[in-house]
Amino acid sequence: MTIVDSHCHLDFEDFAPERDAIVARAHAAGVGLMVTISTRVRRFEQVLALVERYPGVFGTVGTHPHNAHEELDVTTEELIRLADHPKIVGLGEAGLDYHYEGDYAAQEQGFRTHIAAARETGLPLVIHSRAADERMIAVLEEETGKGAFPAVLHCFSSGAELARRGVALGLYVSFSGILTFKRSEELRAIAAEVPADRLLVETDAPYLAPEPFRGKRNEPAHTTRTAKVLGDVRGWSEAEAARITTDNFFRLFSKVDREALVSPKAEDAA
Repeated sequence: MTIVDSHCHLDFEDFAPERDAIVARAHAAGVGLMVTISTRVRRFEQVLALVERYPGVFGTVGTHPHNAHEELDVTTEELIRLADHPKIVGLGEAGLDYHYEGDYAAQEQGFRTHIAAARETGLPLVIHSRAADERMIAVLEEETGKGAFPAVLHCFSSGAELARRGVALGLYVSFSGILTFKRSEELRAIAAEVPADRLLVETDAPYLAPEPFRGKRNEPAHTTRTAKVLGDVRGWSEAEAARITTDNFFRLFSKVDREALVSPKAEDAA
């Protein structure tokens, strides 16, 4: 049984002292593939170094909304060029985050640039959305009207309406360790309603460790905990949750070949 951590940040300094061990623990736990997500195009070389080092790690290229004001010079054409690498399999993360004060106009400008790249390349856009449901729906519907593009609402913690409208536009919805928190009843209710063929799981590591690791540094091996809770919510076995979310991952991230999955047994033997 293997699953995919569709969103982590292996390039972050939190992992620097033991990156090899973290990747090995993930594979041993049954996490056969990880996508390390770019947050700054100007630091893309760090992501590239990781995907070229580890067979079971792929990456994206993009600018997080918190950094959008720093990278407004990043063009759609540059994103497309950088995404041409065989192990860069998506765009982002980009989007809107109104939780903190920020340059919201810059966030939206950057977001639309990434959408254009996703539309042009057919690569999925990893969308960050926090405390911006109404505006996110408006932008997604407006941009989809210009032409469809593949995307996932990552680390979903928004309201049910954004989930419904996103799915209606063809988007996927990914759940992180937040799904396991005791007070996440509303989020689990949303996860129960999202169509089975649109569900993904992730860690967003090093953040948001699932129960019983909450408050500690997260890592990709913990994807299994979120997948189990998702399975419980849906009435699936752990094997069914793994199979369904993994199938969904390869449907969305179609640039990745299934043969890239690293077997837990092969990793243990190594």
